[in-house]
Amino acid sequence: MKGFASDNYAGAHPEVLAAIADANAGHAVAYGGDPWTARAEALLREHFGEQAVSYLVFNGSAANVLSLRALCRGPWESVICAAQAHINVDEGGAPERIAGVKLQDVPTPDAKLTPEHVERLLVRAGDEHAVQPRVVSVTQSTELGTRYSTAELRALAGVAHEHGLLLHVDGARLANAAAALDVPLRALTTDVGADAVSFGGTKNGLLLGEAVVFLDPDLAEGFKYLRKQTLQLASKGRFMAAQFVALLEGDLWRRNAAQANTMAARLAGALRDVPGVRLTQAVEANAIFAVLPPGVAERLQRDWHFYTWDEATGEVRLVCSWDTTAGEVDAFAADVSGACRAALTP
Repeated sequence: MKGFASDNYAGAHPEVLAAIADANAGHAVAYGGDPWTARAEALLREHFGEQAVSYLVFNGSAANVLSLRALCRGPWESVICAAQAHINVDEGGAPERIAGVKLQDVPTPDAKLTPEHVERLLVRAGDEHAVQPRVVSVTQSTELGTRYSTAELRALAGVAHEHGLLLHVDGARLANAAAALDVPLRALTTDVGADAVSFGGTKNGLLLGEAVVFLDPDLAEGFKYLRKQTLQLASKGRFMAAQFVALLEGDLWRRNAAQANTMAARLAGALRDVPGVRLTQAVEANAIFAVLPPGVAERLQRDWHFYTWDEATGEVRLVCSWDTTAGEVDAFAADVSGACRAALTP
């Protein structure tokens, strides 16, 4: 049964599976000393700049937590993020427990930080009684389906660097943001002054795997030891790397993300016309947030997978994936319309 619960629910893209199968011939050097890893690292440099240094890890939590651990110099330093950021609400406390850094979260209406948000938390610089900010972390696209423009990211990088801070991009859905804006990956990272990126693959058609990309190579010092110590070094690394080769060598990353985005826009357009449905956020990538009439979500969830985001308000989250089809969108929208009509009819 398919649905709109998460892009993590989608399977792996056939081209990715074919790349894994092709890599399964003979023996290869373990722990990343193989030709597939070398090619994946070269492709990541093509997308993020020749100075980029990358490391593959198993999952997004590891990519985020290890990035923050590498960027912070000690447990007295903190990471500024939006209150809705994935690192704050969906990492199970791993940034604090494993990276050992405090998250300073800022409530925002759209899950996006602004320079003003950052500056408000910099008033106690040098005060030994206060945690010292070191990193500004943004989620692109955000946990509410919104996205940062290049201008917004450049402004955040500017205020961070002005105060001696670093900018980290949690790019679990970076491909969706880039596809939506029709820009290369580096336009939302390297070119705006970001220092490190957690580049997502799993939500965009990979079986597993994310990449930690340091855009300042000096920040990567010691990271290979950190990756091993934190249990993220794959022995048969060729199979993880082969997926990134498939994703980045051509335009698969963009095709997958564009399909998810297009289906989200189609679904949002259909839901706007349904009485009783109210979209709560701008639909700028592959996620839709909407309030449904009481009882409608429960009725629909008998046949469709999706999450209730806020039970108090009836807000739900609907996420489209690389394999979402127009037929599925239209069928779901029709069911939403029918359920709403039934709920609103006396």
